[in-house]
Amino acid sequence: MFIVSITYTVSLDLVDSLLAEHVKYLKVQYKKGNFIASGRKVPRTGGIILSQVNNLETLQKIINEDPFKINNLAKYDIQEFIPSMCGDGFINLKEE
Repeated sequence: MFIVSITYTVSLDLVDSLLAEHVKYLKVQYKKGNFIASGRKVPRTGGIILSQVNNLETLQKIINEDPFKINNLAKYDIQEFIPSMCGDGFINLKEE
């Protein structure tokens, strides 16, 4: 599993100008099963994506399709982790 931390590198006006396209991109990735959760950071300096893709190379290719990435609006930090404990509603995320 991967945590993708997105940090905006431009003004929120520029981010907002591509927000609808970014949301379309996210919806496509959810339909493909690549993303399991996402949302804005508080304060609004970027966002977080949780992904269950098989490997880092695949995730990087997916991220390269994000309009925020294509238009250089943000930087992306990726951290892989292995969930060893989960709440009852998230037990399917646990890896043995």
